[in-house]
Amino acid sequence: MADKSENSDKSAAESRSGSQAALDVLRTAGAQLAELTGLRAETVTRFERTGEGWLIEIEVLELPRVPETMSLMASYEVNTDQDGQLTGYRRTRRYERGRADRR
Repeated sequence: MADKSENSDKSAAESRSGSQAALDVLRTAGAQLAELTGLRAETVTRFERTGEGWLIEIEVLELPRVPETMSLMASYEVNTDQDGQLTGYRRTRRYERGRADRR
């Protein structure tokens, strides 16, 4: 009976550890993108594990305008290795903050 409880505790700890690792990857990727582009991450819209690491889509404010709904936003696709170190990025979309997708 104790073995089952220990296994449950161990898997819960591993799950928390995995969640923390994912948050660390997000923080690191956002910080590295900001350092390279000079743009601060506002939102993460995609986050998934790939065979080589992680694929993250981050939205940033590229050009502030008044009113704010006219500000220019951009989506960046960021690739990292398994440890969360940035291996590449590219801008995939540029749009006004107040505009909805036309899909």
